[in-house]
Amino acid sequence: MAERDIARQAMAALEDGRQIPPFSGSLPGFDLAAAYRVSAAQRRLRTTRGEAVLGRKMGFTNRKIWPEYGIGAPFWGDLFDTTCRDIDPSGAEFELARLCEPKIEPEIAFGLARAPEPGMDEAALMGCVGWVAHGIEMVQSLFPGWKFKAPDAVAGLAMHGAYLMGPRVPVAAGTGADWMRRLGDFHITLSCDATPADRGHSSDVLDGPLTALRHLVGLLDANPDHPQLAAGEFVTTGTVTRALDVAPGQTWTTRVEGLDLPGLSVALR
Repeated sequence: MAERDIARQAMAALEDGRQIPPFSGSLPGFDLAAAYRVSAAQRRLRTTRGEAVLGRKMGFTNRKIWPEYGIGAPFWGDLFDTTCRDIDPSGAEFELARLCEPKIEPEIAFGLARAPEPGMDEAALMGCVGWVAHGIEMVQSLFPGWKFKAPDAVAGLAMHGAYLMGPRVPVAAGTGADWMRRLGDFHITLSCDATPADRGHSSDVLDGPLTALRHLVGLLDANPDHPQLAAGEFVTTGTVTRALDVAPGQTWTTRVEGLDLPGLSVALR
């Protein structure tokens, strides 16, 4: 099956809110290189029909959840204007309809004021960041039971459902060192209907969100099918807690400790 056909099949299934068997089960040799060619085809198809690329998302940067899903390294995908929106910290609503086996992930996002370059360390990357935000990604699985291999996840639109972005806090001149320190030592608590469900530390995300960003720059540098990051894009760096199942009628809240970012509240419908 051609990569463009796989791209169309995955997009059609998710748009219909239905699941399909993993591609790796029926396509011998379907590896990450092939999966990223599929995601490149999806990017072309989506931009051709008018969707705008806003940035990239990282998945499986939290090493604590690798054994749960049989994944041993992070991957990434594109983010579009059709699935991302800003929300008010005081409360937002989100419709779960058409998402396949949805889960919730609290994350940190970086807005890029300058394009990162391969080989930059965390301090240099911090100099590229124009703003920092806390957001919630609603992830989903194109594949029943969340059973898949890494190439399937990439070709399955990187398991993305929606991104709900909290307030963007500008990185003022001269504050990069302070941001680096705090980004290396913060917690996020995720609660459902006021009951804590999980708590994670910044170090769970590849030793910190800036390390996750550096990892993404390296992955893109080795991938000829996708463009490097550009100024104006944002990057979501992966879940700080475990990804937890969600259902209509629940209200999920987050509390951020160690960063001057407000927690969020999302009522699911």
